[in-house]
Amino acid sequence: MADHKYHHAFNVSKIKNHIPITLELNKSQYTTWAELFKITCTAFDVIDRISTPTQSSDSTTSDTSSTPDLATWNLLDVIVLNWMYDTVSIEVLNSIFESGSTSAKTWSRIQNLFQDNKSSRALYLNRQFSNIKLNNFPNVSAYCQELKSVADQLANVVDKVSDPNMVLQLIVSLNDNYDTIGSQLAHIDPLTSFYQARSMLLLEETRKQKQTLQSSTSTDAALINTTAPVTALNRHPVTTNQKKKKN
Repeated sequence: MADHKYHHAFNVSKIKNHIPITLELNKSQYTTWAELFKITCTAFDVIDRISTPTQSSDSTTSDTSSTPDLATWNLLDVIVLNWMYDTVSIEVLNSIFESGSTSAKTWSRIQNLFQDNKSSRALYLNRQFSNIKLNNFPNVSAYCQELKSVADQLANVVDKVSDPNMVLQLIVSLNDNYDTIGSQLAHIDPLTSFYQARSMLLLEETRKQKQTLQSSTSTDAALINTTAPVTALNRHPVTTNQKKKKN
């Protein structure tokens, strides 16, 4: 059995505790996933497995026995490779898997998978971004999340949307119910941040929901008050014959 030197990466029993998302093809997760992966590799001192292509576990030298940490190095490379496999979807795994691969090669394939054909992807995503409308979503939160999601995908293909443009797109795609808050946001100079604009919209949505609830409650109360109460006389009307008998 090989004698492996102790390494911090050996302490990672569950990579999902450090990278809690699963990288999928059709979601804007690559930038976040890659950043979390690099942070984790740095924290556990294996960043060289994905950032230094000059050294790899499948390199061939004439005197490998002169490298005392070769066995440990190979084990760490497999560990990092497993981290990748454990944090991507089956669809991504099928796209990047290659028997006998190294962590550096697999990292490069994942990067290429999400960043190839940047121009055409940027064109498509920009069109998608400009067509996002509040009317197509159930609430403000879902609407803002879609704007952020597509903007993140554009950043993945090196076509980052500036924060002012995010706010302008958010404003221009509101519906008539949000004309007032939209006008307020548009007249803030300089424009507020996207996150601040989203917070203002969420507050306005909450205010409108409360107004609707109060209006509904008031209407129900008015209907109850205008309904004639059921009295004993209403339930048991006295007929003419009964009156005559009493007389």
